[in-house]
Amino acid sequence: MKNIVLLGFMGSGKSSVGRILSKRLQRPFIDTDHKIEKDHGKKIPEIFAECGEEGFRNIEQKTIEEVSRMEGAIISTGGGSVLRKANVDALRKNGILITLTASPEVIIERVSRKKNRPLLNRPDRDEFIHKLMEERKPFYSVADLVLDTSGNELHDVTRRIIGYLLRRGELK
Repeated sequence: MKNIVLLGFMGSGKSSVGRILSKRLQRPFIDTDHKIEKDHGKKIPEIFAECGEEGFRNIEQKTIEEVSRMEGAIISTGGGSVLRKANVDALRKNGILITLTASPEVIIERVSRKKNRPLLNRPDRDEFIHKLMEERKPFYSVADLVLDTSGNELHDVTRRIIGYLLRRGELK
């Protein structure tokens, strides 16, 4: 049974949709950022502060290598995980890749609620989000399915994913 892998920019709804999919499909849910925090006993911002982005990406890659070997899991990845081809390749081996997107305005509104986004601790946050989303767009386009979550309820997004998986013959 293939994994269902959720990719996308921070705030696109990966964790929320992943938890709903997990319940609906009765499959285990793994949020790679939460797994990294649990395995290292530190929050992502602390790891970023201690190791820098490159060090964090190395940790993230090891975590992705590990979870990609699972079967039938719902995996929510960190927003920057797609920046390393090795991550995408590992996740694709036994996974269906689904990218969740949202407009920059929706992302800005969603991420402003939380302070645990180390890349966004900067005065030009909104401009930076626009720039980063544009830079990462080609990386997210590698997915089997791309869904915009901007004006959609998470349960609607989940239903669309399940419909797609049924059409592909991935669900019984």
